[in-house]
Amino acid sequence: MEITTRMIKELREQSGAGIMDCRGALDSNKGNMEKALDYLKKKGLLQAQKKAERTTGQGLVEAYIHTAGRIGALVELNCETDFAARTDEFKELAHSLAMQVTALAPKYVSEEDVPEDEEIVPEEACLLLQPYIKDPTKVVKDIIVETIAKVGENIKVRRFSRYELGS
Repeated sequence: MEITTRMIKELREQSGAGIMDCRGALDSNKGNMEKALDYLKKKGLLQAQKKAERTTGQGLVEAYIHTAGRIGALVELNCETDFAARTDEFKELAHSLAMQVTALAPKYVSEEDVPEDEEIVPEEACLLLQPYIKDPTKVVKDIIVETIAKVGENIKVRRFSRYELGS
């Protein structure tokens, strides 16, 4: 099957991957869009695993205040370089995570942060395991992995704080 520029463009819009990566994914999957998208997701996950041990000393703090002004959150999101911290993808991720914290009120970043004597439902209490508010078919950790693949650097949520009026 011939791979057209329209197919590459469509896959790129869905995945956020580079042009050559999209072309390669379509080539290796004989033009099947769903299989190519799956292929790119697996490739992004592998890239994220390779980068997981890299130091994340840069980043930004994002604030989100809900419309009524009664609930808000601050999220510290880290990456490897200040260049990556200034990208639109990184800024959008930080904003989305601040909205996530405001909406679903997690207590911990990940399961590793939970005290041993505390019993919780990880999908509710841990930010990285919560269903993503913009796409409930994914968890927050998946969204971070997708952004790692786009930005090309390790990304970690360092900490967050949620504020609610009167609590």
